[in-house]
Amino acid sequence: MKLKVGLLGGGSWGTTVASLTAKNSPTIIWARDEETVNEINQFHTNEKYLPQAKLTPSLRASTSIKETVEDADVIVMGVPSQSLRKVLEEAKPFIRPWVPVINLAKGLELNTKKRMTEIIEEILPENPAGVLTGPNLEKEIHFGKAAAAVIAMVDHNIATRLQTVFSSGLFRVYTNNDVIGCELGGALKNIIAIATGMGDGANAGDNTRAAIITRGLSELTRLGVAMGGKKSTFAGLAGMGDLVATCSSSKSRNHHVGFQLGRGKKLEEIISEMNEVAEGVKTAKVVMELAKEYQVDMPISREIYKVLYEGNTVNDAFKGLIKYEVGSEKEPG
Repeated sequence: MKLKVGLLGGGSWGTTVASLTAKNSPTIIWARDEETVNEINQFHTNEKYLPQAKLTPSLRASTSIKETVEDADVIVMGVPSQSLRKVLEEAKPFIRPWVPVINLAKGLELNTKKRMTEIIEEILPENPAGVLTGPNLEKEIHFGKAAAAVIAMVDHNIATRLQTVFSSGLFRVYTNNDVIGCELGGALKNIIAIATGMGDGANAGDNTRAAIITRGLSELTRLGVAMGGKKSTFAGLAGMGDLVATCSSSKSRNHHVGFQLGRGKKLEEIISEMNEVAEGVKTAKVVMELAKEYQVDMPISREIYKVLYEGNTVNDAFKGLIKYEVGSEKEPG
């Protein structure tokens, strides 16, 4: 029996995932914008977020959350992290118990510092929560480039069943039971991507990018392990894989923000020109609070926070990192 999928969120990644699942399962995607919904239903496109891309013809779109989720066997949350709670509260009355809810957003909630699956478990305690994450640049995946992702859930049997829903063509999905590590890897790497983008925008060079990625991985692993993730997770697709893809690609929204900062643009101007959310901008605030709470030193994240919110320049950030006390590369433990 094919599982029915209800996906909430009509941005580029949500639309890409909906188009993938529609190849395997009956899928409805919800978007607030009636024009987007009509475009998907009539022309099988979403030009605003996926220019020149043809969607799977069987994919249906709706402006009704109720219609999207009431018969779904799997709910996929494709909205930005700061919108997830509100949209899930709207959907809650129509979601059946025990239906898995899978999150796509890579961020942390500002007010509560919670991961997205924690919010899902809070609002829908009877529904298994999971995350689909990894090195997934939506435009490459939509146009058939080979890619791999991780579906992380505590219940291995459910994760294995959902592999067949998300896997498609050259898009291969692995399972992992370390939900905390997979989610944090996805959220924390966005800040490092802003850092590498800043370096690229300022023409700092390939050596600088490699150093930021490597030390950035060490930094996010320290916090991730302190918060309960497994160290091995950060060496896999949800950690190293996602970090390398996001830090190296001009298609990454977070790298784009950093790049424009490196070129001297103001953050407000950069954000106003973007169609979609760069999660790392808001996650940087949460990460500084978590670093203090868990007593984890995060020098790269700290310098990015200062650029985003304290008026420091890109030059200040790199000077700050150079002045940072040099110690052993080997991490404690």
